[in-house]
Amino acid sequence: MFTAPGSARRDIGVRGTAVVAQAGGPLSAESFLIVILIMGGAVSAGEDNDELIDNLKEAQYIRTDLVEQAFRAIDRADYYLEEFKENAYKDLAWKHGNIHLSAPCIYSEVMEALDLQPGLSFLNLGSGTGYLSSMVGLILGPFGVNHGVELHSDVTEYAKQKLDVFIRTSDSFDKFDFCEPSFVTGNCLEISPDCCQYDRVYCGAGVQKEHEEYMKNLLKVGGILVMPLEEKLTKITRTGPCAWETKKILAVSFAPLVQPCRSESGQSRLVQLPPPAVRSLQDLARLAIRGSIKRAMRQEVARGGGGGGDGGGSGLKSTPMFKRRRVRRRRMETIVFLDKEVFASRISNPSDDTSCEDGEEERQVAERTPREVKPEPPVNFLRQRVLRLPLPDPLKYYLLYYREK
Repeated sequence: MFTAPGSARRDIGVRGTAVVAQAGGPLSAESFLIVILIMGGAVSAGEDNDELIDNLKEAQYIRTDLVEQAFRAIDRADYYLEEFKENAYKDLAWKHGNIHLSAPCIYSEVMEALDLQPGLSFLNLGSGTGYLSSMVGLILGPFGVNHGVELHSDVTEYAKQKLDVFIRTSDSFDKFDFCEPSFVTGNCLEISPDCCQYDRVYCGAGVQKEHEEYMKNLLKVGGILVMPLEEKLTKITRTGPCAWETKKILAVSFAPLVQPCRSESGQSRLVQLPPPAVRSLQDLARLAIRGSIKRAMRQEVARGGGGGGDGGGSGLKSTPMFKRRRVRRRRMETIVFLDKEVFASRISNPSDDTSCEDGEEERQVAERTPREVKPEPPVNFLRQRVLRLPLPDPLKYYLLYYREK
């Protein structure tokens, strides 16, 4: 598919990345990938999720505490199929069948651009595995709204399974007040016109210019829309009923939105989003009790009494304290796989540094700094406190959302 007969040379350039091949034979997708990696395609690979986040912070893709906490709280590898987990901590997009994850640097730029706050409503168009929606839910808190629309029913089921595992088994669920995502299957270009508008909207597929107004109309006044538009990740803020501010964030290459298919009757299949949820008095009481326990744990830590080993149960996951090698600031590459095609996108690092002196300094620091043993996973103090309460066991389990240990 990359052959260009009659050419003396072929330049395959995608958003600033050019791969030059000599004439005389086709350039396969495998060769294309190899060439990209050889020609300075440095990625922020880590040994684990925390090291990946360290690298993204060093490269200034993650810039705020809220975004950092959300990224550390959810392990990216948990959203991979088992046989592909060795690639989870590389700054690469991943696709298998209909399942797709964008590169970590893309998600971090999206999270930063959305400017998320507790209590906001969020709509994820092309919600995929639910990885992004779950991170957003950690910031929105229990009184936010978190909806996702996914085209493929098998991916919707995959996302629900991953969400169920996170709620049942992750300690991060107890550290944060979580806004649980709700996923529906359908084409995001066929959302029912009577749906409510949202404070924050993200679209994870390339938006054609003719659909720009449709996307804008999903926003409340004061809301923020982030989407790939004309091969640029774009942030649009609705400043008034008919007023907008637009900012181009970075160059990207996304698969385009799938156009709606008409049913046999010629009618479109409207997507009905979940109605606003009204929490029961019982659920509100659970939130209040858990919140009171967390506040008591924070106060104990402030008095020096311990009992909250991870910041007093505040929901924050501290940056790991063990030493890591210094990460060189350098240009990062994202490679996106779409079926049999390979798209490459160079994303300029705000802190590009390619000097020889920096490389030598990195080598010397790495040699002087021995690797230390990572600490054991923190204890779930909230769970311990709930289990010690003088309450019947069924009520304790309700306070713990019937979660596994």
